[in-house]
Amino acid sequence: MDGEGQQILARALNLSADEIALLIDQLLASLDKPDDAVDALWRREIEDRVKAYQAGHIGSVALEQVLAKYRN
Repeated sequence: MDGEGQQILARALNLSADEIALLIDQLLASLDKPDDAVDALWRREIEDRVKAYQAGHIGSVALEQVLAKYRN
């Protein structure tokens, strides 16, 4: 990290816990840029899964079964 980054960090560490949390949230949000290509791929995947379910090619699992699997 360069000198400016170090200065920003030092100032941020003097903030309250709530202000730090808000700052972190905003910094993380700035990294999450929309990607139309990825969104289109997910949209197609979802559509394909819905069609497969409706055609009876795949089934579903009840939420309680899924949760029970990971509780044990």
